[in-house]
Amino acid sequence: MNPLLSGLTILDLSRLLPGPFCSLYLAQLGATVIKIEEPGTGDYTRLLSPDLFQLVNRGKQSITLDLKNAADVERFKQLAKTADVVLESFRPGVLDRLGCGYDTLKAINPRLVFCALTGYGQDGPWRDKAGHDLNYCGYAGVLDQTGAADTAPAMSGFQIADLAGGALTAALGIVAATLGAKASGTGCFVDAAMLDGTLALQATTLATLRALGSAASRGGDMLTGALPNYAVYETADGAHMAMGALEGKFFQAFCKAVQRPDLAKMPMAPGKPGEPLRTALTALFKSRTRDAWTLLLADADCCVTPVLKPAEALDSVQAGARGLVTAANGKPAIALPLVFDGLRGVAVADAPKLGADNVAILGRA
Repeated sequence: MNPLLSGLTILDLSRLLPGPFCSLYLAQLGATVIKIEEPGTGDYTRLLSPDLFQLVNRGKQSITLDLKNAADVERFKQLAKTADVVLESFRPGVLDRLGCGYDTLKAINPRLVFCALTGYGQDGPWRDKAGHDLNYCGYAGVLDQTGAADTAPAMSGFQIADLAGGALTAALGIVAATLGAKASGTGCFVDAAMLDGTLALQATTLATLRALGSAASRGGDMLTGALPNYAVYETADGAHMAMGALEGKFFQAFCKAVQRPDLAKMPMAPGKPGEPLRTALTALFKSRTRDAWTLLLADADCCVTPVLKPAEALDSVQAGARGLVTAANGKPAIALPLVFDGLRGVAVADAPKLGADNVAILGRA
């Protein structure tokens, strides 16, 4: 595939998870991503979780600069003169204090796109607060809505705010601003806040709030557990099946496949009206193992599927057919989840060693 972002150079000052995940997508789309790390230690994730570092820093180059050192600040400015994008994840004002903030850089490169990915954004009373994914999900109302009814809020299986609310929102902002800069010759400052992006994902919860004047209780919305035909059920072996038979036609197909026409006559409704159906489905799913249910429903177009463990998800026939699973440092990784004219992004190398590209880019070790 002709790399769609070929020729785009990104200086990535971010660390840990959200920023590097953002620039990973851009690297998989063909951009040149130069990861700028602290000398000696580098990105904290190198030590905290080497496998996570490998996963989210594939396809990038690594150089080391100490931005508390005036000479290295000048080196960074020289790189910014010809770069297209700067991505950073410091708290607001940090790079300004170091002498290489947006106002300084745009004076030497007017077409530069500068993306600041932070927890709370560049203004507002919380702009300087520390935070992590769990905090942003809490502030966005996501945590309140996650989990079963009458239980404490449950943490998501992946970092919603870091990855979806933050990294992918920032990537969209970078691509949009870069297109604008190409057309106008003038870049801009992209203010991407993880809280903002996560709050924006609350579409169904906001719809309920608009319709009823308040959000549903935890586990009580249409897509969070209120409906017996859109729920998770335990199987005979302690595994689970996901029933997503939201539309009547899918539930009818399920009833036909399991030879239970009586279920089709029960109300698919929240609350007490739906309790008979939920009770019946709970008992039914307990009668077979997960794999037996999967086999029985394989040809039934009913939106009832097994709940796979992560390793099973990587090994599924669908993931294999789509070419989704690749490798990083000899271990499983995920390719770009987009296909362009039948091709899935560009092949990217393993994550770089700290300062691996110092000589090539900076002319020094």
